[in-house]
Amino acid sequence: MELLTLMGVLAGALGLTAIARRFNLSAPLLVVVAALAVSFIPGVPRVQMEPELILTLVLPPLLYSTARESSFAQFKAAARPIIGLGVVLVVVTALVVGFVVHLLLPDLPLASAFVLGAVVAPPDAVTAAAIGRRQRLPRRLMTVLTGESLVNDAAALTLYKIGLAAVLGAAGSLGHGFLVFLVAAVLGIGVGLAAAVLVSYIRRKLDDPLMESVFGIIVPFAVYVVAEHLHPFSEDFSGSGVLAVVAAGLYLGDRSLYAGSATRVQDSSIWASLDVLLEALVFALMGLQLPFVLESANENARGNWQLFLSAIAILAVTIAIRIPYVFLNAYLPHTLRLFGRERERPPTRNLLVLSWAGMRGVVTLAAAAGVPLSTHAGQPFPGRDEIQLFAFVVAIGTVLIQGLTLPAVIRKLGVHDKDDAEQDAEEEMAAREAAMHAAVARLDELAPELCHRLDIPPEKADRLVNRLRALVETRYRGAVAAISLSAEERESSPHAAFVQARRELLLVQRETMLEQRADGKLDDEVLRKVLRELDLEELALSDTLTARLS
Repeated sequence: MELLTLMGVLAGALGLTAIARRFNLSAPLLVVVAALAVSFIPGVPRVQMEPELILTLVLPPLLYSTARESSFAQFKAAARPIIGLGVVLVVVTALVVGFVVHLLLPDLPLASAFVLGAVVAPPDAVTAAAIGRRQRLPRRLMTVLTGESLVNDAAALTLYKIGLAAVLGAAGSLGHGFLVFLVAAVLGIGVGLAAAVLVSYIRRKLDDPLMESVFGIIVPFAVYVVAEHLHPFSEDFSGSGVLAVVAAGLYLGDRSLYAGSATRVQDSSIWASLDVLLEALVFALMGLQLPFVLESANENARGNWQLFLSAIAILAVTIAIRIPYVFLNAYLPHTLRLFGRERERPPTRNLLVLSWAGMRGVVTLAAAAGVPLSTHAGQPFPGRDEIQLFAFVVAIGTVLIQGLTLPAVIRKLGVHDKDDAEQDAEEEMAAREAAMHAAVARLDELAPELCHRLDIPPEKADRLVNRLRALVETRYRGAVAAISLSAEERESSPHAAFVQARRELLLVQRETMLEQRADGKLDDEVLRKVLRELDLEELALSDTLTARLS
């Protein structure tokens, strides 16, 4: 892929993402549809997806960003449904799709059909999570969706490697395949946690927000490559780079809660920007693969109609198998009293939404594009063209069919986070009250320390402490009032008016500083210093009230 073409694709994808965010649309869907349309235009440069580029440079940071923003406590609480969907369903989907493909195309080797099953097995939660956040899905449902996406790629790619080995003539027994999977999981998680502990220790010692963020950026790439190239016994065994990234992201995300404020704010901005950039790129690349898929279908010896009907059947099977499995995964353990005491059974409407959130993504297309051209014996890889065609139809079909209809399904079923919001308000109020009392208690001890530390008279120290106490109590009362108000009441509250007035004053100060600089009365270095102070003060206005309004 030429650099100029890649930059053009990226610029177009980012432009469409900006439009989608402006009008509250689904950016992945808009980018995919536009890329499909562009792929039909004659003379447009053809952009072929590079599997190594996607799996090494794009997938790790996306997984890491999702993992570091996930709650380890929530992930642990939802571990059973996450493993059921992210591992067991992947295996079931790979097997069922493989057998269906073998029935539809009997002369296609079963091992090749199994490779296709592994390719289409893992859903990509990028689209589902984006829709879920916009539709305000309940937190536990979002936890299961994102948790599934964090582990299913590892399961699917391990099955994919086992299937490739079978086609290439290097596969062992079923027990050997299970051992490969087990070693990949253990090594991957071990590498990720070891690297995360080391990076966490280094970041604590640095006390430098810029360098702390730099170390965080290299983590997903480093742990992925190390895990994938770690072969403790033979070339057949290696760690799972995906699980290494997920383990590192979960650990460092949890430790980031104890990091400095500057590091946390900086990391949040960096990873949010990378997410937008990479997601726009991968969905654009998905849509632009259409010419290559059509070309392979036209060159295939089978009739195009046979391939087309088989592709539609496989798409239907891939979508359909998730629906009953989601209900079995939720209800069967309760019915048989497995895994000890469980939470109450999730509502049926939540399970319907979860069962329809099975959109496939770029991992499916990257794995299909990574199928080798020939076997070790020099023969063409059996079914390679069919695998790429079917993978494309499944990926694009699920994104368009399920992605376009999922918001309507959520609204029709009335699945929302109302209960979460009420519980969040209660927890926030209790936490703010505890924090306020702790701060006031500390203030009672602070006056004597100020007298000694700053060498000021007691009456001046008391005045300073009283001002701080008033500030703490005022912010607490404002936060409590904001929690109890409706959205309309918050918009017209005195605190909202205060925030708006304060922002206007900051804007006037900023404009005056720029005028001083334009008149040659203020050096650029001084200007940047003052603007940073004003910017931080404006960001501080995004308190409880404004955060709720957004």
